Amino acid sequence: MEGPLDQAAIQRQLSAVPLFSGLSPKLLHTLSFTAADKSFLPGEVVVKQGDKSIGLYIVVEGKVDVEKAGKTAATLGPGQYFGEMALLDEEPRTATVKAATRCRCLVVYSWEFWSTVGKDSEALRSLLKESVRRLRGSAPAPED
Repeated sequence: MEGPLDQAAIQRQLSAVPLFSGLSPKLLHTLSFTAADKSFLPGEVVVKQGDKSIGLYIVVEGKVDVEKAGKTAATLGPGQYFGEMALLDEEPRTATVKAATRCRCLVVYSWEFWSTVGKDSEALRSLLKESVRRLRGSAPAPED
């Protein structure tokens, strides 16, 4: 795994998440300071189905396997993400995600996310629009 990510790299990773596409550069900048950089070894559980969710994960390096009912449903690599629903509703995880290789993820914790964007009406409107767009089926939602 490479060295620490700088704030600009973290901000680029965050801005690539469709849910965050309508956030202002200022909010993305602020959010970039709250994102945690986590590394995982092959086979290590990143999140477990049924556990309380704490936020969204963005794969920065390596790969993760998304498992449902003990079977791999998807493999995600750099730039892909999971936990979008968890970020918004904090409900239990709907899948287990394990590191397929050594991997590194940025974690946006729900409490940090909401304290950053929760008072910005334009940001909330953008989140609602993107969520509704996904519910309507105009964009495939990543696994959670």
